[in-house]
Amino acid sequence: MIITDPFFYFLAVPAVLITGMGKGGLGGAAGAIAVPMMALAVEPIQAAAILLPIICLMDIMAVKTFWKTVDVPSLKIIISASLIGVAVGSVMLGSVSPVMLKAIVGVISVLFALNYWLVGNRFDNLATSKASGWICGAMAGFTSLQIHAGAPPLSIYLMPKQLDKYVLLGTMAIFFAVVDYMKLIPYGMLGQLDLSNLYTSLLLAPLGPIGVILGYRVLKYTSQLVIYRIIYFLLFATGLKLVWDSARAWV
Repeated sequence: MIITDPFFYFLAVPAVLITGMGKGGLGGAAGAIAVPMMALAVEPIQAAAILLPIICLMDIMAVKTFWKTVDVPSLKIIISASLIGVAVGSVMLGSVSPVMLKAIVGVISVLFALNYWLVGNRFDNLATSKASGWICGAMAGFTSLQIHAGAPPLSIYLMPKQLDKYVLLGTMAIFFAVVDYMKLIPYGMLGQLDLSNLYTSLLLAPLGPIGVILGYRVLKYTSQLVIYRIIYFLLFATGLKLVWDSARAWV
């Protein structure tokens, strides 16, 4: 049966819209708060399963919008690395504590944003190295599979490159399209893509394209500096939210 709890939709509607805006122009970090928001009403893995088909729909729009503006060398590294993260995450799906994952991703996100604001580009060479690309790509694949929070690790590698805003979004769009469609296999094998979740996804699906269009409009009329500031702020805010959720669960 489809989910009928009004509180769930009170959380899910803005979560899907924010995720779409992230795909369309605000960066993937915006969407990392979707699962934690929806997890206030349902189990985290169910929230992730409901979001996945909607995210795949958003990916089609994002790729269609940005496929001509991509940093190909970076994309080769992070997609190759993501295969490792997705494979490991598939084996561990449902067995890894979402609380621990939220804490790890949250702390990394907060520290990365603080480093940018307080230290500047002192560690950019390290952050943009090939080794960093493999580490961040694998981590992005793993955390994306588990809680749809692959953007913070990926941002750690891509943001210091100071790519053009369209190239940054295009690279993220291609990366997450590949990863998200791979995720359908383990989620399906675990039985999470059942009729109840799929019907709920279908009900929320129209919000996805709306969010993508809103995000692209923001991107189109906003300077590159402002876009980067927005993404860093969202990364920091998402990190704080994930840390808070994990700390509250432990307490």
